[in-house]
Amino acid sequence: MRILMVHNRYQIRGGEDEVCDAERRLLQAYGHEVDLYEEHNDRLTELNPIQTAVNTVWSRHTYRTVCQQLSQKSYDIVHVHNFLPLISPSIFYAAKDQNVPVVQTLHNYRLLCANALFFREGKICEDCLGTTVPLAGVYHSCYRSSRTATGVVSAMNSLHHWMKTWSSMIDIYIALTEFARQKYIEGGIPENKIRVKPNFVDPDPGIGDGRGNYALYVGRLSVEKGLDTLLEAWQLMKDGPPLKIVGDGPLTDMVVQAMKQNSSIELLGRKPMEDVHELMGNATMLIFPSKWYETFGRVAIEAFSKGTPVIAANIGAIAELIDAGRTGLLFEPSNPHSLAAQVESILANPARTIGMRQETRQEYEIKYTASSNYQRMLDIYNSLA
Repeated sequence: MRILMVHNRYQIRGGEDEVCDAERRLLQAYGHEVDLYEEHNDRLTELNPIQTAVNTVWSRHTYRTVCQQLSQKSYDIVHVHNFLPLISPSIFYAAKDQNVPVVQTLHNYRLLCANALFFREGKICEDCLGTTVPLAGVYHSCYRSSRTATGVVSAMNSLHHWMKTWSSMIDIYIALTEFARQKYIEGGIPENKIRVKPNFVDPDPGIGDGRGNYALYVGRLSVEKGLDTLLEAWQLMKDGPPLKIVGDGPLTDMVVQAMKQNSSIELLGRKPMEDVHELMGNATMLIFPSKWYETFGRVAIEAFSKGTPVIAANIGAIAELIDAGRTGLLFEPSNPHSLAAQVESILANPARTIGMRQETRQEYEIKYTASSNYQRMLDIYNSLA
């Protein structure tokens, strides 16, 4: 099978970039030919704001280039990961004009929400869900804290909603969880076009022993990720375990201040993936305190691969990944008392925690390996043959 994978890379490498590269390697490992059409947001510095706005809505360059590429080689699938802002929805029209089926992975909620998070002013916001013209997002400057930038993204969404791009130009959408699938259905994406396929962890990092006797947080240090809830929970516990925090972000100063008040908190900053996996394997538990509707939760399945239970907020897709009492525990979102209680529950039941380590590793082996993911992806591709 010959696949053209399409991705607009971010200036700071993130999960979507990782998934695109991982899926490309996976398909190639199974003998498929995979070409990559990509743009990089570093190129935004070369464009003026008007050019960027026009390209976001419709890139003539993408349309011409991709049409030419598809006409020169016989592709079976065009698989799009991210098209904003430089590639644009013109990618879908190029594929359709060359009679090549299109798959779009839904890594976030961008088609339904300007900031892609359903999160504003520290809490969940669905004001634009199901609206044709998302004026609330523009009013609140939801994208990059700019009404102009939000207006451009909202105009792109509204225009392509009116053109029926989302309903007729894309053959199959891939949602990462059933929760995300349901949100997109609420937002107007045809139910029969959305399949569920999770992310995966490859190569297998191997199970850890969990003997480090500490809790671990891995991710962006930001409000939507629940850093304030996490730090407050550690202030509540008199005999809480050491907390290691991996990552950086706008709440770094808050973490530094918390460290001054609580010596059990340690900020490690950004770490290479192999170091992160080692930390996960040694951790007693991984904390996932997110406040927004995560579309997946890759950090959680990385913890599963190491056999480490996850304590997560009972919200969005992450709650779907956790089988409470078996692969981890759930707490009330934004409630530090609830989080502290679940941490203490893990510490008070070491025998149960050992059982959880076996269950989390088994969960990874059944659902989140490269081989199981490949079969799901192939089934989706074959449905379009």
